[in-house]
Amino acid sequence: MKKFILGLIAALSMAGAAHASGGDSIPWDKAPNKLNDMTSLQNGAKLFVNYCLNCHSAAYMRFNRLQDIGLTNEQIKENLLFTTEKVGETMKAAIDPAQAKEWFGGNPPDLTVIARSRAGQGTGADYLYTYLRTYYADETKATGWNNLAFPNVGMPHVLWELQGKRKPVFETKQEHGHDVQVFKGWEQITPGTMTPLQYDQAIGDLVNYLQWMGEPAQNTRVRVGVWVLIFLLGFTFIAWRLNASYWKDIK
Repeated sequence: MKKFILGLIAALSMAGAAHASGGDSIPWDKAPNKLNDMTSLQNGAKLFVNYCLNCHSAAYMRFNRLQDIGLTNEQIKENLLFTTEKVGETMKAAIDPAQAKEWFGGNPPDLTVIARSRAGQGTGADYLYTYLRTYYADETKATGWNNLAFPNVGMPHVLWELQGKRKPVFETKQEHGHDVQVFKGWEQITPGTMTPLQYDQAIGDLVNYLQWMGEPAQNTRVRVGVWVLIFLLGFTFIAWRLNASYWKDIK
């Protein structure tokens, strides 16, 4: 029950974290761009369903659309259908919207296009990748957690069992006659079920999936666009040669 309540709090604060414009205190790390990596997308979908879908919906994404990343209907039914029994249904959150509104004053935000929400300030994928990897234990906060990318965030670290507990290491430097704290690295307090490298890879997969979910047809659009450009170049060459042949005897 405790994990469920923390998940609800996380749901309500996720959108605020993704849309905050003035709270970022560190540069964003570059998210891995692996939109053509089916294994990464499948693992990201698994993480999304297990850790996000309890509270968040993806109302514009249907489960059967996961066939586009190489999953069969049977695989989807056996491993990913926790909130519905039909693969043709949209990804609805497990939480009752009425209860969420009563408990927290509002429904958890939809995550279908969350990775596109900060496109005007870099990329949403870079922000989410940094945000989900910079949580640290902070006993002064009600949730027990804080975040370097979004200081004083209200969302707890729902993936802490994977990453373990950490705290940031700062170094004091002089800037313009004032002492400032500069982030230097991390100190692991308790280990997680994953190594730091494995956790970074898992978050990369999750963010990769969120990015894909915001525009599932992106790979198809790019592929078709390349063929269209090739066709236009070929047609332009043929038209040029036909034009030269037509006018060659005319002076």
